[in-house]
Amino acid sequence: MAKKQKHLRFVKGFLVGSLTTATAVYGALHAFKKKVIEPENVENERIEANRRRANRKSLQAHQG
Repeated sequence: MAKKQKHLRFVKGFLVGSLTTATAVYGALHAFKKKVIEPENVENERIEANRRRANRKSLQAHQG
């Protein structure tokens, strides 16, 4: 009986540890996405919008 309890404790500990590790990895990836990836995308969109606006102004200025 004692051997079965040790086995059960090991399995429970392994599952809790695996879940904790997976949660930590997910949290780290989510934080990286929020801090690095999304601001870069926003900046690229802003630059592209400015480029389109500048092209429209340039074309309008030469319509004469």
